[in-house]
Amino acid sequence: MATRKIGGLNFRQAGGNGRLAVVGLWLGLSIFAHGQEPVVGLVPPTAQETVVLPKSVPDPLEPLNRVIWSVNKGLMIGVIEPTSRAYRFVVVKPIRNGIGNFGRNLLYPGRLINNLLQGKWRGARDESYRFVCNSTVGVAGFFDVGTRWKIPKSDADFGQTFGQWGWRPQFFIMLPILGPSNERDTLGLAADTAANPLLYIAPYEFVANNPLTWLGPYTYFTYAALYNDMSDTVAEYARFSQAEMDPYSVIQYAWTFARENRVADFQVKGEPDEASLETLESVFFTYKNPEFPGRGKTRSALIPATGRKLKFTFWMQPGNAPVVYLMPGLGGHRMSQPSLALAELVYNSGFSAVCVSSAFSSEFMESASTAAMPAYLPVDGRDMHVALTEIDRRLQALYPGRLGDKALMGYSMGAFHSLFLASTEPTNQSPLIKFDRYVAINTPIRLVHGVSKLDEFYQAPLGWSVGERTDNIENTFLKVAALSKSTLTPHTSLPFDAIESKFLIGLTFRFMLRDIIFSSQRRNNQGILKQPVRSLRRNPLYQEILQYSYRDYFEKFAIPYYQAHGLASQTAETLGEAGDLRTYTTGLRANPNIRVIVNQNDFLLEEEDLKWLHSTFGPGQLTVFGQGGHLGNLSNPSVQKSILGALTNLKASRPESTEPERSGRNRR
Repeated sequence: MATRKIGGLNFRQAGGNGRLAVVGLWLGLSIFAHGQEPVVGLVPPTAQETVVLPKSVPDPLEPLNRVIWSVNKGLMIGVIEPTSRAYRFVVVKPIRNGIGNFGRNLLYPGRLINNLLQGKWRGARDESYRFVCNSTVGVAGFFDVGTRWKIPKSDADFGQTFGQWGWRPQFFIMLPILGPSNERDTLGLAADTAANPLLYIAPYEFVANNPLTWLGPYTYFTYAALYNDMSDTVAEYARFSQAEMDPYSVIQYAWTFARENRVADFQVKGEPDEASLETLESVFFTYKNPEFPGRGKTRSALIPATGRKLKFTFWMQPGNAPVVYLMPGLGGHRMSQPSLALAELVYNSGFSAVCVSSAFSSEFMESASTAAMPAYLPVDGRDMHVALTEIDRRLQALYPGRLGDKALMGYSMGAFHSLFLASTEPTNQSPLIKFDRYVAINTPIRLVHGVSKLDEFYQAPLGWSVGERTDNIENTFLKVAALSKSTLTPHTSLPFDAIESKFLIGLTFRFMLRDIIFSSQRRNNQGILKQPVRSLRRNPLYQEILQYSYRDYFEKFAIPYYQAHGLASQTAETLGEAGDLRTYTTGLRANPNIRVIVNQNDFLLEEEDLKWLHSTFGPGQLTVFGQGGHLGNLSNPSVQKSILGALTNLKASRPESTEPERSGRNRR
């Protein structure tokens, strides 16, 4: 009960030992979905031509499981999250920890039995030592002195024991309240219940006319302890559920490896790749105060062209202050970990912060995009500019006179869009918002080159022989699963060679592409996909979409879409030219309010890109760090100092005449 779990996965608070960062590695850099299988109507490529992901536990009950997941999500966000705020205020952290420690100590008999049944003699010994120490010196387990004395934990349950004995799960189950499971672990849960000493220590008598006796002491205590644990993790659960387009698919696949009994081989067999390995370290850039996301306010702004409302999240300073609008990377959500970390960074430095979702995110695509297929920068950039304008108007209506100078800050694809808007500033007509500063962090220069690298990284496992490829991919996933249970810091070396680190990056972006295609076809089905677009049974469609690369997206989806909607001249060449910042060199050189921060070993940049940056921006505008890969050094204090330095001289108030005209429809 002391393990902080929601949905069967550990969601730990930010800060401290960096464990949340490792969960980010599991859920962020391994946004796994279902293993690829041949899809009816398609000819699957040969094993030498494509990467085949390990299969997850079969999910024949997917529609029912998704319904249960939605109910669980509603319970967590609608009931547990709001009530837990009051609970955390009344029951301070040391007491909450003590309740969790007491619950874990009480379950010692079950862990002892399962360690013995699995032949883990050292684990049984360690758990016995911990039980004795915590029960005596730790006052009945309320204090975890075993951890303080560095006695290892050896968590074991009957589900693991059944797996050790050879029981391979046959189908996935989403349990009400308790979250992901399978038939093996569900039976194991029943056995774990039978091993709980509270069943025998506190028996009860059922009295029909007394509702308090309808549940026994065991049930009351179990759910009280579960609520206590959830109170510290529900905020991260809510953030994760919002930030992912399909959190169910992430958890469904991650559960497969989280419950594997196999031990990962942490030996780094190949040569490491510095740039991609440092890129993985981006997961260490997280918000420090676990309460920060919940302190933000979420509102919506009406987008005239679509007639729909786009959500945004913001943190306003108590008085007048400059405002920083934050745009995430490709497909990123406004509640993604890097966006929140940047928001906290600028907010703690005296700026108001506003987070919006990427133009490639399902939230933005389905609320603010005028095109079903984001791909053409002039259209995507214009849509983002209009959305930012409407959000700014809404904030002015909510907080008149409180908004000072305005900065637009983006990272990765958000940085790319920020520079595009900066280049077009002289031609933008009122009432579109004008910014006093544009900050681009780790921007790509040429989208065609960038997405080609992402396709290349996804195919990195082809560097392994066919015979070892599947085992090596599975071992990579097992490493990530094991790291999610470890205590790491930003200074810890991640145990991945070049193929593994590149593959994890490519896999992340491939599943972002999956979400982009799914969202676009849900809005405007072009008839390209053979599988039907459904909400409750997505697995077959996801399997089909995974066979498409970024190049396929542009050639088979985006270009035909734009040609069918009046842009017949759209070709791969014209899309590539529009998605090349060098096309906008004149406008960028003419704008003195641009600040660019990049890393020399960013895999999205080549030597010619760095030369162009130096020739376009002056020394006071461009900062180049030697290391960090792509976004991998954002947790570095010197990089954060540069980010804040890019916002210097912004004023807390501005003349009334410089504010964009207000729209009456957003005044409420």
